[in-house]
Amino acid sequence: MRLERVNSRVEIIVADTGQGIRADLLPFVFDRFRQGDSTSTRLHGGLGLGLAIVRHLVELHGGTVMAESGGEDRGATFTVKLPLMALQAERYESGRAQASTPTAPLQEAPDLAGIKVLVVDDEPDTRDMLRTMIEQLGAQVKVCASSGEALQIFHEWLPDVIVSDIEMPGEDGYQLMRRIRELAPEHGGKTPAVALTAYARTDDRMRALSAGYQMHVAKPADPIELAAVIASLASPRHNRLNF
Repeated sequence: MRLERVNSRVEIIVADTGQGIRADLLPFVFDRFRQGDSTSTRLHGGLGLGLAIVRHLVELHGGTVMAESGGEDRGATFTVKLPLMALQAERYESGRAQASTPTAPLQEAPDLAGIKVLVVDDEPDTRDMLRTMIEQLGAQVKVCASSGEALQIFHEWLPDVIVSDIEMPGEDGYQLMRRIRELAPEHGGKTPAVALTAYARTDDRMRALSAGYQMHVAKPADPIELAAVIASLASPRHNRLNF
């Protein structure tokens, strides 16, 4: 069993050297009631629901699961891929640590009233979480799932701050920021931006800054920290660090 972080996801790999999975069965192993041996004299019990339940639980968390095998008697490998949370656990007033939710109290966060924030992330749950959290602090928020969509909204809306993921299909966050930095200042070319990403190594941080981001925040980010970063990057007439 291995646990690895790959870009903005984690992968759980479980491999065995057992009886393996036949090639004709492999595409159907996650189907309900599907079994390798369905005869009445089969050696193993069960209803054929285990892997179907695994897939259901993984998909509820926004992930995927896949199976690989070299064939009978050659073992099998199952890989679960799960997205990283954008925000890390917070401590509530009761003193009990809980996972972040869009309704978490943010009394200690700065006031973002009047600040226009553009959020770019291809994960729907991440977009919804960030939008709700930032809106709670008074900001105006628009979200998008791709670089192309972000550029369209950017030209029409001219946000005060951009919060963007790096890993996205098509154009990634680096390419998005380079295109924005090519614009004239009056068209938003100097709009401050935050790279919110699982790329957390020193080289990744330097690459984000070289692409034009002012700040690099690793996932999972503390909501109050992220709010403070947004407030500090906003233009002076919006910068309200009211802790």
